[in-house]
Amino acid sequence: MSSHKAPVARSTEPPVDMLPVEDALDRILSFCRVLPSETRAIDDAVGQVLATDITAPFDIPPHDNTAMDGYAVQSASTDDAAESNPIRLRVIGELAAGYLYDGAVGPGEAVRIMTGAPMPDGADTIVPFEETDEFGLRAPGQEHETIEDVGILKAAGPGNNIRRRGEDVRRGQQVLDAGTVLRGPEVAVLATLGGGAVGE
Repeated sequence: MSSHKAPVARSTEPPVDMLPVEDALDRILSFCRVLPSETRAIDDAVGQVLATDITAPFDIPPHDNTAMDGYAVQSASTDDAAESNPIRLRVIGELAAGYLYDGAVGPGEAVRIMTGAPMPDGADTIVPFEETDEFGLRAPGQEHETIEDVGILKAAGPGNNIRRRGEDVRRGQQVLDAGTVLRGPEVAVLATLGGGAVGE
């Protein structure tokens, strides 16, 4: 049996110039046309591409608000507070998220407050429930106690447990760029900015 290999045929044609990938892509895209922009409802915007930049029309959060459940107080009212020396403050109200407090917190006073609620006027710090001791009274026929006073078990510095206005996004800040493909996170941002529809 012969061990010689068959000769390999070689082309006599000159080599063909190869296009870089970027140039090839540019040639392909030159035959495509950009579709006109349109407006889509937020819940129908996933997978669409933004035609314009998106800027925030307002601060997020729109107010200073509490980052924890607790009591809104003046920090000076908690000076020297400790478990062995609780400072007792008068509870003047209660505030849930989504509401504004109609009044102001003065020295020796506290407002019971839930996470996300705007800071009441006069208060400059939040004391978490875990650092308090509540004192309540239950009137005849009343199912739950009314919190009359709260003992502060730890001194609180100014600004504790507060999320500042515009801490996440400032008014006028660009939050999404034109050309962004909208996925779940981007649609959530648009919804937070208050849009029910978006132009793509």
